[in-house]
Amino acid sequence: MSAALGGAPALAAGLDIGRNPRTGAEHPGVPHTTADEVARVIAAAAGCAPLVASTAPAVRARWLQFIATSLEKHTDELVALAEAETALGEVRLGGELAKAAASLRFYGAVATDGAYLQATIDTTSTPTPLDLRRIRLPVGPVAVFGASNFPFGFGVVGHDTASAIAAGCPAVVKAHPAHPRLSVRLGEIISAALAESGAPAGVFAVVVGFDAGLALVDAAPIAAVAFTGSQTGGMALVQRAGQRTNPIPVFAEMGTVNPVVVTPAAAHTRIGDVARGFAQSFTMGTGQFCTKPGLLLTPAGSDAARHVAAALAELPAGWLLTEAIASAYRQSRSSLTEAGAVVAGEGNSPSAGFASVPTVFTAQADDLSVGSPLLEECFGPAALISEYADLDQLREVLGRLQPSLAATIASEGPDDV
Repeated sequence: MSAALGGAPALAAGLDIGRNPRTGAEHPGVPHTTADEVARVIAAAAGCAPLVASTAPAVRARWLQFIATSLEKHTDELVALAEAETALGEVRLGGELAKAAASLRFYGAVATDGAYLQATIDTTSTPTPLDLRRIRLPVGPVAVFGASNFPFGFGVVGHDTASAIAAGCPAVVKAHPAHPRLSVRLGEIISAALAESGAPAGVFAVVVGFDAGLALVDAAPIAAVAFTGSQTGGMALVQRAGQRTNPIPVFAEMGTVNPVVVTPAAAHTRIGDVARGFAQSFTMGTGQFCTKPGLLLTPAGSDAARHVAAALAELPAGWLLTEAIASAYRQSRSSLTEAGAVVAGEGNSPSAGFASVPTVFTAQADDLSVGSPLLEECFGPAALISEYADLDQLREVLGRLQPSLAATIASEGPDDV
């Protein structure tokens, strides 16, 4: 999603064209969903929503179990398709698909358990007792915008889709342009599994194209949006959903800078181990994890940058998911240096495709100020190291950081005060 907003889009004919990140070669394009098709999908979701909401949770769990089993039956096909569009590696993708199937079964079990409904009955002690009964209800159709970096775990069939259906909400998913052929194929497999399980038509669908995604957010029957991706894209959706006649919630998991703090004791005894782990972590998946650590705070004199740079040089090269992500990564690296960061070391980079240069930077603690590019996410294999003079300065720096998905403390153990 881009930040561009406006009136209801006029859906234009077009294609989502995936590319092989290793070579840049184009795959066959996937046609965008037309305006009439989007309208039909939304109408079907709205039409079946009351039935889906009133269906017993155990039955919805059965739908999800059918999807999980079908995914497992198509593992080889889906992993090969995902690898061609993402270059994330067959081992990683196979594990992710298996976890996605497990998550489908998990959400089915949660629905059957019923605790998530938080059903309560409060009774007054008045002469005529009164009951106040409260329970969570399905909100209605949910528009899902999956992530580029987790094509199974947070994509067409990921946590958002699984939890929506488990809770009794139809899900309409926008295919991600980084892996459009995989998105459509997943949609076909899921739709067939749902039909086989006896689920009503309309409980799930996939649409393709940027304008189709905006049409979902604007559609009156859509009751909520789920998003995983960049802060720019997520906030654009929040803004658009808030401009509706009936504003709807956007549940967004967005990228951020995740800090790592090395205590003085840990820096004194095991800075080499911490540095190796940090290098491996911020380059894992070519730095395309939302939990990637982007900032290492170490005591002055720890020489952490040299250790991280040495570890970085030993790691294998990798590819970014799309040409746009590769371009944004280069721009982010430039923004860091313009803001005062200094390159402390670089790693290995592929010679073709959507290549990236893994990079570790250093910056002064006093330069880590609110609004600085130094405290913005650099999506890809880059990280920043800054030394703190004492614990008071460390606390000051931590107080300037934006909220994070994850944070790490490398200590010397339970006796490290």
